Amino acid sequence: MKVYLRTFGCRANQYDSEQVRALVERSGGVIVEDPSEADTAVFNSCAVTSEAEVELRKSIRGAARVNPGLRTVVMGCAAALDRGRLAELPTVAGVVGGGDASEVARAIGLPPAPGALVGMQHGTRALLRIQEGCDEHCTFCATTMARGANRSRPADDLVAESLTLAAHHPEIVLTGIHIGTWGRDIESTLGALVRRLVRDVPKVRFRLSSVEATEVDDQLRELFGEPARLAPHLHAPLQSGSDRVLKRMGRHWYTSSTYARAVERLVMDHDVFALGADVIAGFPGEEEEDHRVTMELVRALPFTYLHIFPYSARPGTSATRLAGQVDGNVVRRRAGELRAISEQLSQAHRERRRGGSADVIVIRGDRLQGLTEDYLQVDLEGPRLPRGSRVAALLSERDDRLVAIPA
Repeated sequence: MKVYLRTFGCRANQYDSEQVRALVERSGGVIVEDPSEADTAVFNSCAVTSEAEVELRKSIRGAARVNPGLRTVVMGCAAALDRGRLAELPTVAGVVGGGDASEVARAIGLPPAPGALVGMQHGTRALLRIQEGCDEHCTFCATTMARGANRSRPADDLVAESLTLAAHHPEIVLTGIHIGTWGRDIESTLGALVRRLVRDVPKVRFRLSSVEATEVDDQLRELFGEPARLAPHLHAPLQSGSDRVLKRMGRHWYTSSTYARAVERLVMDHDVFALGADVIAGFPGEEEEDHRVTMELVRALPFTYLHIFPYSARPGTSATRLAGQVDGNVVRRRAGELRAISEQLSQAHRERRRGGSADVIVIRGDRLQGLTEDYLQVDLEGPRLPRGSRVAALLSERDDRLVAIPA
């Protein structure tokens, strides 16, 4: 079997796709890079934005045009929320909601296999999904509807999988839908899990994906003090700097001030720390004053980058029923202003790091590119190093490029 595998969306989806890849290869199949060479296609879908679904449907149709004989299966969040529309697309033979690799295996005619399957992943940095689902109900988010409630994977299973991944990967990224809630259903905490991983899985560097700022407890804060083991990097969704808009978003567990205190407390003890956030521009009811205070907050906090999303209405979410939908031109203008701030913050971070030391993982051996502990992509100078190498380096600048020189 030759399978074309295309993934949309977050790292949790990427992890699920690695499970599908392993199933195919374990059965003797081959993953191919072009749908024209495949007999089966698997599209792992995202439902976060309408643009993601448009791109999904476009890609399915494109694959069908170059290979009308494909048998296509769609999995992921958009598949979970689908009401029969995906099955109407050309070559689609199955729709599997969520990320269950065994269900995808059945849909494409392979024997299912329980548990984690992957010993070595396709990327340089490995992904480890530690939980599934989310117990919150943000008014703009369709993911909870698609993924269900929080379910934590057992710590023993996560340690065992990490040990296997650490034999092939220099960094393991902990991912999921709402990883800050890991352990709530099994009387534990994310901090306790990360402490155990750091203790029981030697040498490898761990990194957190997206974690709510107010869910970083004292144990996790202490672990950030071991940058060789836990990367000094937190992506803490903000969404808005306006308390009024946060309430409309259903993000009841923090305010702009509690968010600010949480990130300042975390970053204050670190000379090197990457801090990122998601921000939504043009949420229903957002006024110019709300946008202004959001810009003021992101300028005031020690962010090193931002991910800016123009508000995208998702069918079935309560935000679609809110009054005050913002004109599209206004949304685009506000998003552009926030992106300009993000560029300034990123550039300032790069300038601060110039002349400093870094713990670099080689992510592209052919192009000599690396990733620092604080999430900076750098060019590497000196002898060519294999992908996955980990080196201590000094950071310099060449032609407006940040360059790592192995120490």
